[in-house]
Amino acid sequence: MKKALLLGTTGVAVALAMLAFGFVAGSPQIAKAGTAQPVQTAQPVQTAQPVQTAGADTKIDRTEVEGIIRDYLLKNPEVLLEVQDALEAKQKEEQRLAALGVIKNAKDQIFNSTFDGVVGNPNGKATIVEFYDYNCGFCKRAIEDMRALTKSDPDLRFVLKEFPILGPDSQKASVVSMAFHLMMPEKYGEFHNALLGGQGRATEATAIKIALSLGADEATLREKMKDASIPEAFSKTYDLANKLQITGTPSYVVGNEVVFGALGQEVLAEKIKAAKAAL
Repeated sequence: MKKALLLGTTGVAVALAMLAFGFVAGSPQIAKAGTAQPVQTAQPVQTAQPVQTAGADTKIDRTEVEGIIRDYLLKNPEVLLEVQDALEAKQKEEQRLAALGVIKNAKDQIFNSTFDGVVGNPNGKATIVEFYDYNCGFCKRAIEDMRALTKSDPDLRFVLKEFPILGPDSQKASVVSMAFHLMMPEKYGEFHNALLGGQGRATEATAIKIALSLGADEATLREKMKDASIPEAFSKTYDLANKLQITGTPSYVVGNEVVFGALGQEVLAEKIKAAKAAL
């Protein structure tokens, strides 16, 4: 935030400097005796060069202008916050529009990938997609949001997209998770709840232990963990996240919107409601 504010401050100073220089350079000069008045035309002047008048002194004192800018900013620091807010709003809108294009062009990959687990109603009209990491503390807390939303809304389809970004343990746990999904998709929800909702760090060992407790055959599971489709799925998810500007977990796609962070059940419910209204 400090860095962004500094950039905003710099931007304001530059903008004011340009304004000040432009004003001084473009200001009409007071006519002196024996000098010609500048010619007025019906069309605006199409040049950035100031109109010169005979005997006029158009030299700008840079130090003086910089001093004016500095004094203005010191006396009106709220301008910096206004510019910062405007910049953030502009960036968010640009991000929203970019995400809208990605969602439109990659709907199947986002909402209907065969590699993703699904909880709630697999045939639900409304779909929410969560990008998560098994070792993300915010994702662990957000699992309660998923449970509450799918319980309260029987028409909700909740898609779980593996996005292991927190180190080797997360990646290995997700490999087990995806192998289990290939073997026993009907029990994937139980596996996901147990691993993400469990205590301690998710690892390959803890993930395998949960898979075996749910009836998976260990030899078959380990063979599935070598399936070439798993790293391919990860690669596609990372590429998709990059296009959607998702850099953290949890992040969600609801309708035509990307939602960043664990914002809670109420916020997600409102997003889902809006997505339903747009159907």
